[in-house]
Amino acid sequence: MTSHGHSVPAGERAGEAATGRQAAGKATQRRAQARRGALLDAAVALLEDGGFSAVTHRAVAHQAGVPLAATTYYFDSRDQLVAHAFTRLVERELAAIGAILDSPGSLVDRLTALVEQDRARQLGLWELYVHAGRDPVLQAIARTWTDGCDAALAVALRRDRYPHALGDVRFLATLLSGLWVETTVEARSGTAAYDTLTRALNALRASEAPTTT
Repeated sequence: MTSHGHSVPAGERAGEAATGRQAAGKATQRRAQARRGALLDAAVALLEDGGFSAVTHRAVAHQAGVPLAATTYYFDSRDQLVAHAFTRLVERELAAIGAILDSPGSLVDRLTALVEQDRARQLGLWELYVHAGRDPVLQAIARTWTDGCDAALAVALRRDRYPHALGDVRFLATLLSGLWVETTVEARSGTAAYDTLTRALNALRASEAPTTT
């Protein structure tokens, strides 16, 4: 083939075509990832607003503003959709926990702030956490949540020079989880949590003091 008296080598034309196909493929991939992300964001929002039962393919499609077929294209079943939404929610909550525990202020204030986070979000999280007891797939995600919380608490305890061995972390994490669920479910004020967490931190501090005979 000639163009204005110049020929374009076949190899060059093939390379340009391949580059064009790659660019188009990457653009399609980005659009697919964006749509899938929008569906998961919609599912998380429904979890927060209405709980586990609110997450259906139809409701998620409506929330995301996409055709119903889009949800079934990316997620074969409702269970798969819920599992991915739970994973996304856990990732977000662990990031929020890390940010709160890394902020200024006393450790008891930061721990109390965890308990007093947005109630709708926490309801969605803890409802799925409890439901995970009946679902092995969700149970694995719930363990990721627990392990992530433990890791964040260990960092916070070490930063504030509290004992932070595994037993210390589990003691505080178990107490915090109980307060968290109680505050979320019963819509209690954070005053009781603050007082209880203060006692727990004082107990940890006392546990490292040398004993005298």
